[in-house]
Formats: sequence, structure tokens, C-alpha cells
Amino acid sequence: MDAGATSLKRIKFGKLKVVRRHLLQRYEHQPFISCLAGFYSCRWKRYQRRRTEPGKCCCKTRECMFFPLLVGAFCFSLVFLYMWGEAKNDYNNFDWYNYGNLGFWFLWSVVLLIVAAILFMYITLLLVLAMCLLAEGQQLYLHWSHKIGTFLVLGFSITALFILSVLWGDQWKTVRLSFQITAPYLHIAAITIMVLLSWPVALHAIRTDKKVVQVIIVGPYLAILLFLFLIPLGMYSPCIREVGTLGPKPALIGHRGAPMLAPENTEMSFQKTIEHGGDGLETDVTISYDGVPFLMHDSTLRRTTNIGEVYPNETAQNAALFSWDTLKELNAGTWFLKDKPFSGMGSLSRADQNQAMNQSIYKLSNFLQLADSQNKLVIFDLYRPPEKHPYRNSWINRTLEVILNESGIKPHLILWLENDMRSFVQSVAPGFQQTMGSKAPVEDLLMDNIVKLNLAYTEMSSEDIRQYAEANITTNLYVVNEPWLFSLAWCSGAHSVTTNTVHMLKNLSQPLFLMTPQQYNIMWILTDVTSVLLISLIFALHWWRERAFSCCTHDGGTMLESGTYNKFRTELSDMPAVVA
Repeated sequence: MDAGATSLKRIKFGKLKVVRRHLLQRYEHQPFISCLAGFYSCRWKRYQRRRTEPGKCCCKTRECMFFPLLVGAFCFSLVFLYMWGEAKNDYNNFDWYNYGNLGFWFLWSVVLLIVAAILFMYITLLLVLAMCLLAEGQQLYLHWSHKIGTFLVLGFSITALFILSVLWGDQWKTVRLSFQITAPYLHIAAITIMVLLSWPVALHAIRTDKKVVQVIIVGPYLAILLFLFLIPLGMYSPCIREVGTLGPKPALIGHRGAPMLAPENTEMSFQKTIEHGGDGLETDVTISYDGVPFLMHDSTLRRTTNIGEVYPNETAQNAALFSWDTLKELNAGTWFLKDKPFSGMGSLSRADQNQAMNQSIYKLSNFLQLADSQNKLVIFDLYRPPEKHPYRNSWINRTLEVILNESGIKPHLILWLENDMRSFVQSVAPGFQQTMGSKAPVEDLLMDNIVKLNLAYTEMSSEDIRQYAEANITTNLYVVNEPWLFSLAWCSGAHSVTTNTVHMLKNLSQPLFLMTPQQYNIMWILTDVTSVLLISLIFALHWWRERAFSCCTHDGGTMLESGTYNKFRTELSDMPAVVA
């Protein structure tokens, strides 16, 4: 009897030690929970917090209604940040558009990126805090100031996405192209998030006693996880290819020269392109009032010259309505040093700064002579003069006179892009490489003697590029600035790209993210297998912890009534002190 009583006392004492250990763990854990609840709810005191009882909702009804808004704000801010981050290739176009509407130059694109990143980090922090509180079994209560912040993030993200979709809808094509590069890595990121979410999911699913609630919690989680596991079956990327099937590196054509290193469409800009090994030069041609073709992209002189200082009343005048004597006196370089039109320009040497300050508007004939001396390809957009211009109806003839009679350039270096009077141009200059600015059936292109397509990069398609190449029609994509986009163009089989970043892309020896199908399959399988093991381990750990804690309720008799155990366990974590 004495031995039995002693044994029973030891069992009870052992179970009390288990309870004491759990109490100590809960107590020592309080500072961490206080920080979580403090930042999320501004509830720094223990008595202000409430734990979630098993089988109960994680928050009150009003908070349950608001939590989806928090998740929605995270999703929309993530979509906007990703979309705008991938739009970096076209930031200069965005800033140029705003310049045309606002009248002054500013890097609005970078400001928008910074704002998007800050808002995303803020809403992500709130969501992480919420997940941690759920993982600790705490009820959610978002402070009113954070609720206002959530509405601001949600409203800003939706509004920004809507405006960009209306004004710049082609950017979604860029996002779709980016998935061909980033999809394998986004897949790994999504699986990682699901592994982290398994902790609160397992905690609440195992603690509840109702099977229906368990299915509601675990069912959607497993469905999403299975979907992510199977996504790679539908992925396509031209950069996932067998060894030896990659084509040659696309040729680099300087877009208005090297506009990140020198003022665009100036002699210095084209010289910089040549120095960095560019294979061709791209520009824009306008004809002056007295018939001199010169290089100018904008319809006015306001952005890229000092017209506002010399002729302040003529800033809105069409550039083609000035005589060459007036145009050649304008400075075409000081604006570059003042406005710094690209965010990643870097600093210029003193010599380059002095050279840039003394640039003037460049004549077409001089440009062609420079290209011919370096044996560089030339492609240009030819702008028709406005109404009442003396060369309104003879603009192509005048341009051809300069090319054939004044510049002396070899005809095969000219990629003729203008579609008007194409048959006439072919008759007087059969050596030009006829280039089309849009897709068309191969038969029609061959009938017009087209040998090259000049397409926006958003129209990139490896299948179309392959079909055109089989008919000896090469493809040039514009404007490709980012290494990831250039890598995609390379993998897709493009023969050349027009770019602002010749000095950067020349250093790429192979496409980024290039891998073989075998390497990708290994990455995919390892990711899925590892995640399954981790998620299973997390669920098993929660099951073991709940089972180990609940065993303290039984000692052959009953140490605590099982019906009141869950309430007791909840109250333990809120005790202000522990038994010594």
C-alpha cells in the first residue's frame, strides 16, 4: 500500500512538473507576445490580450470582416510593386510622358517605386505580425491607426493599377513576359510562404475538437498547396533549354546613341555607343524648314535644347518649323547634366561633362558619315513635317537625297523603316535593307522584300521569331534595357535589340536564369519534397505538443476534469506569475 501510494505521488509530482515547465515557458514567452501585440494592436499589457480558445474564431466578428481587407491590401500592393518593378525597363518613357504633361523633368518613376516599396513593407509587416499572433494562439485586434493605413495602401494600390492599366496597358505584357523568367523562382517563394503558414494552420486545426472546423481550416490550405505543387507542369520559359541549343547573342543597337552616358541624338552619344562596341545606331529624323534633315525625337525643342533661354516664346513651336541656321546655334547638352534623365546614370568624368555641355543638334548627313566610317548599321524613324511646311510632300525624297548624295554611306548599312513610298525607295535605293515595323504574314513580307522586322519587345514571341527566321527575316526588338529582358530576347532567338544600355548589356556572356530542363526538374522536385517534409514535421510537432500537454489531465484518475482542461490551459498563459 505504501509503495502504491508513493508511486501515485511520484506520478502526480511528475505531471505537476510538466505543468510547471509549461507555465515557465509561457511566462518567459510573454515579452515576445507583448511585442507582437503591441505593434499590431497597441496592446502592450497582458491583461489587454486574450488567447483564442480551441475551436473558437481567432478574433471578433468585426475583426474577422477586416482581416480579408488586410490580406487584400497585401495582395494588391504586391501585384503593384511587382508590376512597377518589372516596368523599370520603361521608366524613361513614363518620366517623358509626365514631362509632356507637367512641363518639367523629374524622376517620378523612381518616386513611385519607393512609395510602392514602403507601402508593401508596411502592409507585409502587419500581416506577418498577424500570422505570428495566430501562431501563438492570440486573438487578433488591429489598432484603428493601422486600419486607416490598410485602407490607404489598398486604395493607393488599386488606384495606381487602374490608372496605369488605362494609360499604359502594354505594361501588363511586360509582366507576362517577366513570368517566363521569374516563374520558377516565384514558385519557390510561394512554396516557402505556404511552409511558414503551416504553423498557424496546424496549431488551430489540431487544437479544435470539431471535424468541420478542421476541414474548413486545412482543406483550402491543402488545395492551394496542391495547386502550387502542380503549377510547374504549365510553366514555359525559353531560357529552360538543352545545352547547345542557344542561339548567338543579339546585336546591340544604340537607342539614340548611348543616352545614359551622353545627351541623346548627339555626336557624343553615338560615339559612346561605338566606344562600347555597339553594332548599330538608332535615331529620329526631322526636316528643318529649309530642308536640312536633323536628329530630334520630340516634336518640340523644349526638353533637349536651351530653346527656353534663347527663344522663350518659341518653346511650343514644332521643331520642323525652325531653320537650320537657328537650330545649329542651340545647345543640346546642358539639359542632360541638369535633368539627369535616367536613375542609374552614375557620375560623368570632368572631360565627359565638358564635352556634354558643348553638344549641338546633329545633322543627318554627319550622323550617316560617322556610321559609315565605323561600318555601323543605321535605323531611324522619319517624321513627316507638319502642315504648311515646304517639304511636307517631299520629305522622303529630301531624305533620300541626303543619304544617297551627301553622306556617302554604304546602302546595305541602312535599315529602311518608313513604310510610305516603299516601292519607290526600293527602286532608287535597292541596296537598303527593307525593314517593317509590325508583324505580317511571311508571304506578304517576302513580297515586299522585307528582310528585318523592328518590333516592340512586348510583341516578343519565340515561335514567331523562329518562323520569320526560317524565311530569312531577322527580328529586332526595341527598347530592351534590363538584363532580364535582354536575356529573354536572347533565349527567344532575337537577332538584335535596340537599347539605352549598350555599355551594360555588352558584358553579358550568357542569358540570366539559363538552365537545362534537368536542372529545373531537380529544383522543382527538391522544393516540393522539402516543403512536404517540413509541413508534415510542423503538423506532427503541433500534434505531439498538444498530446503531451493534454496527458497532464490524467493520472489513472483525473488530475483536472477533461471538460474544463481547455479553459484551464488558456488561463495558464495569462497568469501574471508562476509557481516557484
